[in-house]
Amino acid sequence: MKKVVMCGADVHDNTLCLRIAVNKDKPETRVFHNTAHGREALLKYVKLLARKHGADRIVLAYEASSLGFGLYEECVGAGVECFVLAPTKMPQSEHGKKCKTDEEDAQRILEQLRAHILAGNDLACVWIPDAQTRDDREVLRTRLDVAEKLTEAKTQVRSLLKRHGVAKPRDVGQAWTKSDRHWLTRLTEEESELSAGARVALGSLLRQIASLEAEIERLDQAVEAVSKTTRYQATSGALVEGLQGVGLLTAMVYLTELGDLSRFRNRKQVGSFLGLVPSSHESGEIKDRKGHITRQGPSRVRKVLCQATWSRVSHDENEGRVYQRIVEKNAKRKKIATVACMRRLGVAMWRLGLEAQRKAGVFDQAHRAPKAA
Repeated sequence: MKKVVMCGADVHDNTLCLRIAVNKDKPETRVFHNTAHGREALLKYVKLLARKHGADRIVLAYEASSLGFGLYEECVGAGVECFVLAPTKMPQSEHGKKCKTDEEDAQRILEQLRAHILAGNDLACVWIPDAQTRDDREVLRTRLDVAEKLTEAKTQVRSLLKRHGVAKPRDVGQAWTKSDRHWLTRLTEEESELSAGARVALGSLLRQIASLEAEIERLDQAVEAVSKTTRYQATSGALVEGLQGVGLLTAMVYLTELGDLSRFRNRKQVGSFLGLVPSSHESGEIKDRKGHITRQGPSRVRKVLCQATWSRVSHDENEGRVYQRIVEKNAKRKKIATVACMRRLGVAMWRLGLEAQRKAGVFDQAHRAPKAA
């Protein structure tokens, strides 16, 4: 049997705790600083170990986290195979959840890696997006984050007025229209009915709202610029023009989060990735017992799909019939009907986007990360 150096890494902001073993040998523990120098020392050590044992293969695995894919890229650049694992799909005992240490976490990852290499078991890997896709995501994620901050600030304004018993006059228009904004501005003046402290707080919130709205305009321009690049122009255009209710923001969030659409083989995989399939509880005599949706995958995509779905239900006759057909079975199933329409939209976007990506020739093999067996 060929010898393989296997490393299970528990990655933190400042440290890298590794359990390292050669084939079935007893593993050893090594801790490195999570710095450029520390990671360089890690790679040098595993290569030295490989030469010592005559191993022709070095494999490292770690769980995905907010630290991104820097370690993955450094390993691949140094000729070390690397797998990034999905934490939600990693098996863990009740004992492991209560008695958790870096060394035990690294050992758990090592055991999964050993089972994959020596026995051919499946490895719960995540898809590694290329650098350009990760960079494009930053623009879209920032745009969504700023929108959430804007919504929060607007909610704080209404809560402040409610706390002080200030009701909107009848001659003022709907929320955040010009007349409503003029009324809110007048409330910050000294002769208004609000107390001094409330006027200061309201003025601050209104300035924050104005700043956030201006920032959203700038970010919308950045999103549009990204959509016009070769990678997205044809695909985003196909989604916006081909599906009612899908705007540019929805299309770009979908495309940047899912990346290479050809990595999904069928609609079931798309629905599962989006977290829009029901959880399953089957044991013993209980068969086909379904629960709430799994909510796995990117919540950002579910959010924009929900907004687009409500638009489609309201303005698309066919989608409205589908929604009503589900609701008519049970008046309490409006949420289920919404989720079903969200899943339909997510799958429709995948099919249309996949065709457009193939025609445009984006995401060739050079961009695709190796997959675990």
